[in-house]
Amino acid sequence: MKISYLLPEKIGKLMSTIFLLIFLGTYATNLNAQSENTIIEINGQVVNITTGEPIIAASIQEVNSNTSTITNTEGAFLLKINNAETIVLKIDALGFKPKTINVSKDNVKDLRLTLQTSSIELTEVSITAYKNARDLVDKVFENKRSNYLEDKTLMTSFYRETIKKRNKNASLAEAVLNIYKQPYGDSREDVIKLIKSRKNTDYSKLDTIALKLQGGPFSTLYIDLMKYPEYVFTSYTMEGYDFEFGPTSEINGAPVYTVNFKQKDNVIDPLYNGKLYINTNSLALVKATFNLNLSNQSEVVKLLVKRKPDNVRIKAKNIEYTVDYREKNGKWYYGYSKANMTFEVKKRRRLFKSIYSLTCEMAVTDWELFDNTQDWTSKNTLSSSIIMSDEASGFSDPTFWGEYNVIEPEKSIETAIRKIQRRLQKEEGKTEASVGKKP
Repeated sequence: MKISYLLPEKIGKLMSTIFLLIFLGTYATNLNAQSENTIIEINGQVVNITTGEPIIAASIQEVNSNTSTITNTEGAFLLKINNAETIVLKIDALGFKPKTINVSKDNVKDLRLTLQTSSIELTEVSITAYKNARDLVDKVFENKRSNYLEDKTLMTSFYRETIKKRNKNASLAEAVLNIYKQPYGDSREDVIKLIKSRKNTDYSKLDTIALKLQGGPFSTLYIDLMKYPEYVFTSYTMEGYDFEFGPTSEINGAPVYTVNFKQKDNVIDPLYNGKLYINTNSLALVKATFNLNLSNQSEVVKLLVKRKPDNVRIKAKNIEYTVDYREKNGKWYYGYSKANMTFEVKKRRRLFKSIYSLTCEMAVTDWELFDNTQDWTSKNTLSSSIIMSDEASGFSDPTFWGEYNVIEPEKSIETAIRKIQRRLQKEEGKTEASVGKKP
């Protein structure tokens, strides 16, 4: 018997926020300037000590502050911190033993940081303390108020959004943002303010179809399952999943339960399949990875694609999400999230199909308790339906990000940035030649 879980409004909102918007046009955004401080730049790579392979999405945090960043797909990182007498870095990643090191001011460039894999076996008693995996997941959400930040916080974050046709970069957007993060026990939604951004799209690579992501930074913020559980798990949709225990692992130097969840075979509406990593002591969710079930393609496309030309057929190939949490003084908070989406697009009367992939990620790079004197009524506060505009000016300035921490661009993104810079230089050269020409 097939069961239809008509998706609640919140579930539909997540999916309709994280979708491709296919049309031609642009939207405007505003920019603010940032202050300048004396900073120290630390860069390097995090690798597996045994294999030498890069470790993706490893967290690097300066222990004496809340400043942090993550490694890119090549294990590379750049961390900017305020000038300090001592520098202590903590490095951790899923499945590896965490490491804390002291860094000399005279040796902050091209660091090679190694992590060792960890293997933890939990006793049967520790697992059988729960009736089943579903019972453990219920307790995770019951303990939300005690495990996660109870105060309003002001977070600084970096956001990157890329669109590729096959392996060619067609669009790149980046932004530094402030997140007004509400307490995890508060039902009010978070607010985002734009500080600085840049975007460039090469529409010639998009084959006359312009792909834009509605929601922008909110597309990553809503992946925060502990703040927005209703976008994936509700008392209603929980009945549409099967839960089971998986192999144990280690995050932040502590053992974690792994709970696998999967959409039941008799549920026809698109839900998710994924893994939850739960601290064995506090029962805090410290990481989650999940993907949308694509078996019901007609419903998936309805949820993810807001607008498209009539002569275009779209098929979702992969929709996956990741969220990581960090811990400070016994409290957990949102640290990083990422969405990867791949679509097959075929225009009527054309023989070949095109493959488009869209990736958006956001990392919290600093945070502090919120000062109630700060104004959040600014026009730079973003709407959850925002589409980041094409604004290429920042790409010509090598110091554009200033003191702000960013996720180091991987080689393909570096190549895309260099191409944008060369194109801008050519355009500027043509403008200057035109201005200098006699009438």
